[in-house]
Parts: sequence; structure tokens; C-alpha cells
Amino acid sequence: MATAFSSDGEAALRRELGPATAAPRGELDGFYEMGRAAAFVRGGGFRKVSEAGGGAGPGLRAAPPRCPTPGSPQVALQFPDELLADAAAVAARMEAATGAEMYVLGDTTYGSCCVDEVAAEHASAEAVLHYGPACLSPCRKLPVLHIFGQQPLDIGHCAEAFRDLYPDRQSHVVVLSDVVYAHAMGELEQQLCPEYPNVIFSRVVCGDPPGPTLPGEVRQFGRQFLVQAPGGLQDCAMFYVGAEGLALTSFMLTWNCCPFSSFDPATGCGRRETLNVNRALMRRLYLVERARDARVVGILVGTLGVTGYLAVLQHLRELLRRAGKRSYTLAVGKPNPAKLANFLEVDIFVLVACAQNSLLDCSEFYRPVVTPYELELACNPAREWTGNYLTDFRDLLPGACAHVELPPAVPAMEAIPDISLITGEMRAAHLCDTPAPQLPCSTTLACRDQSRALAEISPAASFLESRSWRGLEQQLGQTPVSKAVQGRRGIAIAYEDEGRKQP
Repeated sequence: MATAFSSDGEAALRRELGPATAAPRGELDGFYEMGRAAAFVRGGGFRKVSEAGGGAGPGLRAAPPRCPTPGSPQVALQFPDELLADAAAVAARMEAATGAEMYVLGDTTYGSCCVDEVAAEHASAEAVLHYGPACLSPCRKLPVLHIFGQQPLDIGHCAEAFRDLYPDRQSHVVVLSDVVYAHAMGELEQQLCPEYPNVIFSRVVCGDPPGPTLPGEVRQFGRQFLVQAPGGLQDCAMFYVGAEGLALTSFMLTWNCCPFSSFDPATGCGRRETLNVNRALMRRLYLVERARDARVVGILVGTLGVTGYLAVLQHLRELLRRAGKRSYTLAVGKPNPAKLANFLEVDIFVLVACAQNSLLDCSEFYRPVVTPYELELACNPAREWTGNYLTDFRDLLPGACAHVELPPAVPAMEAIPDISLITGEMRAAHLCDTPAPQLPCSTTLACRDQSRALAEISPAASFLESRSWRGLEQQLGQTPVSKAVQGRRGIAIAYEDEGRKQP
């Protein structure tokens, strides 16, 4: 685990990139659906040209951003790392076809599957064209067009793998797919439906579909399908077209009552998914127990574009306050072990992100990272484990299908004691009364000086007091003034003066 917190950077500098998965030459129009993208830009009116002249060339977010000319709206093009090789060519063709200014977002603030509205707003963009795999989480502000990139799929091999996995022609099977293969699902449906009358093909839906939910209809993860099995979704099997990844893991945890199988178009092989879901659930439930023991919780902001993220942040703060825990909200971009290790006073983190990125593998982290649903299991006594796992934080908000109201507060003298399954110590498992605004429920009072003035001491402040190093001390007026000198040159792994004595 030590390598997760410290590294000399040599591995990153010497790492060789694998083959890019960009579109083949001469197939940009089909792969990136240039016609549909241009029609979206023209139809939305996002094609005003700068007053200073014609459309500017595409810029990269890694470089200093251009200052947009007043009155010159732009369209942001968001690419994942594996498709950046085509970014300049796509931007140039889009500018020629629409007359709009295109701004390439080469790096995302959070996960590349989410629409980066923050970076798009920095470029004064009026719309976003999101390329590559997407979690299909609804956005808050900007109009978005998802272009998944049509990866090839051998329909014959896929249909044959389905027949081998489900020899019973009366099987109730729901067919799911990665978004990059959604374009081929219609042809696969034409091959399988005549043989399998009970097969159900899901439909990819960008944003929340309008209208109320029909009986038996499932709307999750940007997919929509109607289940007509006698026992509902529990009587159905799941067939996934795509490679193993976060999307499949999220499906399997959410619909853990359904047996899963998959077909990987890259290898051309079908298989029954042997991932031990129960073992994965046991690991997640262990994290729930860690959350019950925690006193200080760090709320990690993992998205600024998904609808409802502000509401769930407020919901989590209120939940933690009623549970007698101190909370701190942290915006660190993409979380990694080195970043979160700076907050040693935090006992556990909760990540507010899209459904795919919320299931973070925290085995290398100094402190565990849980999902909002797991934190609710730990802190809301009214929520019970039913076997259904929720990865979309919007399901927890008031008015949603899985929202559970907080029960009334219980006096400390009447609360039933609870024993931690990890430490064996007693802990509070009840909700406290809503405290006064000036005194949070986890605050203690102490004498600050001889005047008997009261000072507020939080668990994080107490932890900071025990540190031997507390940060940079200014020492104003104590440090002598010196002239500026030339510093080191080169990269950190090998400075130009490495090995020579500094003058």
C-alpha cells in the first residue's frame, strides 16, 4: 500500500500507451455521426460565428483556455482519453459543417462518462457533444448530445453465444448492452425474437423519459424496458453485450437477484458471469459497519453536473448531523489514495458521483469510501437491508422510489445500545434531537483561557492539535529577506543539476 501514497513518478514517465481505439481512417463521419451532430448544432442555434472573424481552431483544455469573444457562443466537444486522437479532425469538420466554434475538452474534471458542464461553462459553451461511453446521468444546465461511437459487433457470433447460454427457447431474458453497441441491438433483436418470444431488449434513453412509469416498466442507468414475466424482474435472466467494467458491475449489484451472462465483442466469447456477487455485497456491508463506527465523515463531491447532486449533499449533511457525526464537504476532482490520505482526521468518505463511478475500489485507500446508499444504511435506523442495492443517489431523495424518511429523535437515556461488530465497543445507533444552529451535536465545550471563555472543539480540530506538523508557518518579520535566485531546471525525476552541489 505504500506505493499508493508515494512514488518517484518513474513508472508514469516510462509507461507505454496501448493501441488507441479511435475510429479507422476514412470512417470519421460514420463513427462520430457527423450528420446527426451537425443537425443538433444547427437546430439548436449554436452556430453564431465570432465577431472578430471566422470560427477559431479547436483548443485543448490542457493548454491555457482561450478567452471567448463576447457574443461568440461555442460548442464543447468532450472526448475520453482513448478518442482524443481524432479530436482535432472532428472539431475541424464540425466547424466547417456548422460555422460554430468548437472547444475540445481534453481532460474531464471527474469521470469521462459524465458530461463535464464545469469545463464547458469555462469555455462559455452553449451545448456539449459528449463522445464515447456515457453513464447517461441527466444534466442540470446545458443541452447535451451523446455520440457513443459505433463499435463493431459480430451479430452472428453474438446470437450464437446467446443460444448456447440459453438453450430453453421460453427463457425470460433481458438484453442489456454497452452504449457503444446500442446501434446493433435492433439487428440482434430481429435474429433472436422469432426464436425467443420472451426475450426483452432494453432501450437506451438519454435523460429522464417523460411520463409516469408503467406497471412492470424499469427505468434505470439510462435503460428502459418492460418486464412481463409472472414474477417480475426476479424471474428474468440478464444478457449483457459488452466488456467487463463498471457498467456491468453496477448492473449486477443492483439486480443481484438475476443471473447474469455476457458476450464480449472484443474476444467473441460468451460466458456466465462468475463474479461472486454475494462476496462483493459482503465487502460493501462491511463498509456499512465501518460507517456506523465513524465519527468524522468526508463528503466527496464527485460530480457537478448530474441533476440532484446539491440536494443529495444537503440530505447527507442533515443525515450525518442527526446521527451525531461531524461532516466535511471536499471537492478534490478525481479521488485517489494520495489526495484522500491528506485528511487523516476523516474516518470514512462518502462519494457523491454517478451510478458507475460511485462504486470506488477503496482497497488502496487509507480510509474507506462508501456510497450514499451505504451511508444511509449506516445512519438511518428506518432503512433496512432488503437485498436491493442502489447506486443512483437520486433514488434516496424525497419523492424518489427508495426514499425513507428519518425517524423521530430518541432521547439518549431511552436509546437501545448497539455494539460494533468490528471494534466490539458500544456506540450510538439513534438519531439525536436537531441541535441549535450555533452548536452542532458533535461539538464539545472547553475552557479556552482564564477568563472562562468557551471554545468550540470539533473532532477534526482535536486531531489537528495532536499533529506534530500543522502546516506552513508564516513567521512574519522573522525570516530575513533574500534576493531571488534561479531554481532547478528539468523534470522532477532528473533535474539538470542532479548530482552537483548547489552553490
